[in-house]
Amino acid sequence: MNAASRTQTLPWAIIVTGSLIAVITFGPRSAMGFFQLPLLGDTGWDRSTFGLTLALQNLFWGIGQPFFGAFADRFGTAKVLVMSALLYVAGLLLMAHPTSPAILHLGGGVLIGLGVAAGSFSVILSAFARNVTSAQRSMAFGIATAAGSAGMMIFAPLAQGLINYAGWREALMIMAVLMVAIPFLAIPMRGNAQSGTQGQAAFQQTVGEAVREALGHRSYLLLISGFFVCGFQVAFITAHFPAYLLDIGIEPRYAVLGMLLIGGFNIIGSLAAGVIGQTYSKPWFLALIYVGRSIAVTIFILLPVTPLSVIIFSSVMGLLWLSTVPPTNGLVAIMFGTRHLGLLGGIVFFSHQIGSFLGVWLGGYLYDRFGTYDPVWWIGVALGLFAAVVHIPIREAVVPGRPVPA
Repeated sequence: MNAASRTQTLPWAIIVTGSLIAVITFGPRSAMGFFQLPLLGDTGWDRSTFGLTLALQNLFWGIGQPFFGAFADRFGTAKVLVMSALLYVAGLLLMAHPTSPAILHLGGGVLIGLGVAAGSFSVILSAFARNVTSAQRSMAFGIATAAGSAGMMIFAPLAQGLINYAGWREALMIMAVLMVAIPFLAIPMRGNAQSGTQGQAAFQQTVGEAVREALGHRSYLLLISGFFVCGFQVAFITAHFPAYLLDIGIEPRYAVLGMLLIGGFNIIGSLAAGVIGQTYSKPWFLALIYVGRSIAVTIFILLPVTPLSVIIFSSVMGLLWLSTVPPTNGLVAIMFGTRHLGLLGGIVFFSHQIGSFLGVWLGGYLYDRFGTYDPVWWIGVALGLFAAVVHIPIREAVVPGRPVPA
């Protein structure tokens, strides 16, 4: 790596606006758990209905991710981000006026899920990757991931405050208004895969060639299987943690505090992951994150749950929350370059969202069946250990047959 590569100035206009978009798109969906009990209280529906809505949201987030990523690679990131704003607004407004479970599933599930997909990490990070050197990539990814964490930290108290003082319907409509900022913030991110400081040097392939190469690469398939677990764990906690704490008699303010701490410590964890992933083995780092999650959940559910244990657990999980994103996307970029990073990163993220769908849906289904969330907690522990094992054999190297970047 030459000196110019190391010292090139970061494209701050793209990084700042992309990070602000991450705050806006990630924030509301991370606060959805606060709407569960008031919405169900007004409608009379059960937790399985709400759980299916958020499960569909996560699933369509995953389904849309590869397509929006490929669209951004070809036609430009800004166009996809405008689509994100339109879909998100429509979904939030429908969710605010659910005349039937089907409307709730359509608005809160399908449309919000597609809105998040069009404005999510794979789209934003691919734009970052095209404009930074390989030496700066992991840190840039860490900054964007930390911004998503800040969205959780901001919107958790905001959502609860708006619900308390204005009502849950009005809270969703106010969030819809905030989405109008996304198209304006997207202006510096107009480029596609052929633009940016790294675009012209990208390895040229068709979409079909890129997908076939990736799906035939063992390390990529292992990465996909491991990221499934990340989705299962974080989506279950996001959707059901507030209700879980209320069920066992913990005051509602600690549910808000817990999500705040997850978001706050997630900023630290994401930035640290950007630094660590640039210096040390990304596969081993990911394995340690998943082991750490399993240990944290095991201790939390075996010991008596108290306000103090909620604070400690939320802080630890925050450090491990989205710290998987920079090294995971970094590995995809190392293996295949930036030409189809939106698409290939989106495929990995689709696996994450299948896990999210199951984590959210099983949370509601098994609670309605057994009256407790304990089975899902233990499934998450087992999956964390599985993810740690599958990440160890991953090779952090360019796929065979490709030119190695300078």
